[in-house]
Amino acid sequence: MKLEQLDTPAAIIDIARMQRNIDRMQTHLNALGVTFRPHVKTTKCADVVRAQIAAGARGITVSTLKEAEEFFAAGVADILYAVGMAPAKLPRALALKQNGCDLKIIADNVAAAVAIVEFCKAANDTFEVWLEIDTDGHRSGLTPDDDALVSIGRVLHDGGIEVGGVMTHAGSSYELNDPEALAALAEQERAGCVHAAQRLRDAGIPCRTVSIGSTPTALAARHLEGVTEVRAGVYVLFDLVMANVGVCDSSDIALSVLASVIGHQPGKGWVIVDAGWMAMSRDRGTSKQTRDYGYGLACALDGTPLEGCELVGANQEHGILAVANCDDLAGRFPIGMKLRILPNHACATGAQYPAYHGLSSDGSTVEWPRFHGW
Repeated sequence: MKLEQLDTPAAIIDIARMQRNIDRMQTHLNALGVTFRPHVKTTKCADVVRAQIAAGARGITVSTLKEAEEFFAAGVADILYAVGMAPAKLPRALALKQNGCDLKIIADNVAAAVAIVEFCKAANDTFEVWLEIDTDGHRSGLTPDDDALVSIGRVLHDGGIEVGGVMTHAGSSYELNDPEALAALAEQERAGCVHAAQRLRDAGIPCRTVSIGSTPTALAARHLEGVTEVRAGVYVLFDLVMANVGVCDSSDIALSVLASVIGHQPGKGWVIVDAGWMAMSRDRGTSKQTRDYGYGLACALDGTPLEGCELVGANQEHGILAVANCDDLAGRFPIGMKLRILPNHACATGAQYPAYHGLSSDGSTVEWPRFHGW
């Protein structure tokens, strides 16, 4: 089916742009001498992940056990579940492992470590556990010099659990937009995680893997001494937040929402489209950045940004496109005309859809299923 024939709204992935993004990241990390474990929460799509693995990725990172189950069923066995483990989820995680999945789980507190040890003793089985490190005060994890780091490692190690590594995510990189600041944070992320791993080793606790990553710091890193692998997710599609951070241009954004013009408000200078927040998501991630894109960047069907147009509002099924200096809205944007809208946050926009439509250079599309849930 050709792009212009698709019903709207629809989630479109420009295959050429996606492949360019994949190759760029893989080439960069190959040159730095580390393996790459992409985060697949962005797309939750086996067709995309196959392309990442074909380019050289080794293993994946997931945010939900549903993702782990789906991708293991699709043939990916090396999986890091990079969210703190709730004890009630341990039986589900163990079922994956016992079916042959090389599943790694994480912890960042003594209570979780104790729960893992007790569960494994009762189940007469074990997990590989990584410790989450906080290298930038972004969210969860242990600071590299936290006394609890070694204590948690000791609880696991003495309980017969392999401490397989440490991992961190420099999420505060999304708040930056200067290349030197990004490079400095990338180095802070690297040094902090390497230091945490060394503290565990010095305490007699083996720590094989040092895993770091966010899309901005992965691309900004200049050396990765002591790091064994990198994780990044949104790089595969990019979005307007990443464009504001400065790690891509709008022409690199592979995800867009196909929308149709359904009305006009000439007195307000508005064009109404059938892509509201149910299609774009409510994410307003660019609102605190250098350029606020509203609910997305409107483009022509060929992906060229439309000058003087801003998606200023979004109701459930109505998007409000404000058009500057246009005396003939109906003439420029006739009813039924189709547009493409680049998203603020690719993960949030993709989550609104049961499938993507992969767009080839000849204008034809192919449906790529994605999945929902936890």
